[in-house]
Amino acid sequence: MRLALSILIAFSFIQPAAAEEIGSVSTVFKLVGPNDKIVIEAFDDPKIEGVTCHLSRATKGGISGAIGVAEDTSDASIACRQVGPIRFLEEFDEGERVFKERTSVLFKTIQVVRFLDKKRNVLIYLVYSDKLVEGSPKNAISTVPIMPNWGQ
Repeated sequence: MRLALSILIAFSFIQPAAAEEIGSVSTVFKLVGPNDKIVIEAFDDPKIEGVTCHLSRATKGGISGAIGVAEDTSDASIACRQVGPIRFLEEFDEGERVFKERTSVLFKTIQVVRFLDKKRNVLIYLVYSDKLVEGSPKNAISTVPIMPNWGQ
């Protein structure tokens, strides 16, 4: 019981990752509180210059969404693109997390991890949602071919 409480307290201090909100659309009208929405966010890969990812995800509205206790669905989509010359700023591990954001008060997050397909010279980004107890099979990928002569 103490272990579960310790884990609960530790996860309550996790802050959402910084992402730039690009826009949103309402999907369900709520009489009280904000509407349910699909939010589009952008983030740059922290270890690979020249790659930007756009993430769309569902957010719950209503009173519980307004006060931050609603649990968002596991639905998400990702599109990553080369936006400039690609430069590896530092080495990275396969499956390394490049983005994480809470989708419920304590237990659920949406994450993006990165892989490198060396044979094909392609970066692969996988978005998925997880819970402290069990994950979700809902996922999406985006690939970024590393173009050697960007802009020429």
